[in-house]
Amino acid sequence: MKRHLLACALVLACALPLTAAAHKQWLQPSQTVVAGGNESWITVDAAVSNDIFHVGHVPLRLDNLRITGPDGQPVQPQNAATGKYRSVFDVQLDKPGTYRLAIVNDGLNGQWEENGQPKRWRGNAASFATSVPKNAKNLQVSQTLGRVETFVTSGAPNDAVLAPTGRGLELVPVTHPNDLFAGEAATFRMLVDGKPAANLEIEVIRGGTRYRDAQEEIKARTDAKGEFSVTWPVAGMYWLEATSQDDRTDVPQAKQRRLTYVATLEVLPQ
Repeated sequence: MKRHLLACALVLACALPLTAAAHKQWLQPSQTVVAGGNESWITVDAAVSNDIFHVGHVPLRLDNLRITGPDGQPVQPQNAATGKYRSVFDVQLDKPGTYRLAIVNDGLNGQWEENGQPKRWRGNAASFATSVPKNAKNLQVSQTLGRVETFVTSGAPNDAVLAPTGRGLELVPVTHPNDLFAGEAATFRMLVDGKPAANLEIEVIRGGTRYRDAQEEIKARTDAKGEFSVTWPVAGMYWLEATSQDDRTDVPQAKQRRLTYVATLEVLPQ
């Protein structure tokens, strides 16, 4: 009987969609293109979940939220709150042009032994020296740079916020991120520390995975210039992810750097 139950469980596990295998971070704006005007607002959900754009695991924290306006100046979120499964905030789009909404994480993870017990630490480079013992036994340190972002345009789009910072893994749109339409191809460029990221795998998944049997992911790979193209099959909200790793860390003790990039893009019907 036990063998039969185990076999059934294995079959069921294999039948589950792959979206259940990993948690995904995302920002989801209520819309990415608005007509414009001083009274234009959007609401944004921020979460980490199994199913894309469906809350149900943990909220994405807003501590490192950065909103940049069309003039390059910071914009403050309004009505920010964090609940059990998601964070939420509003943005007033009081200037015409394109806004960049990003949660940027830049930190270190350390683990070592102390008096025979494992110790763990997470923080930034500035606090590393005062938080981790200099003579820590079996010390292992890694660095993580991550960006989760989306783009919103009020009225006519502009390119001011699309310039890269030159740090970590970044997307530079060749096709404007708020000018995406079903059936059309869009081109983007991936950079690592401001330089083209060649041969990088890109995964793109349309929202609504909770209600279908397969992710229906779109795979792409960057060329020598760091560029890749996606032809959008249908309209909807899409989740885009790329990851990389190298040894170009900011702290000598850190031997590895993990880079992640996630974007939410809205594709409109023709």
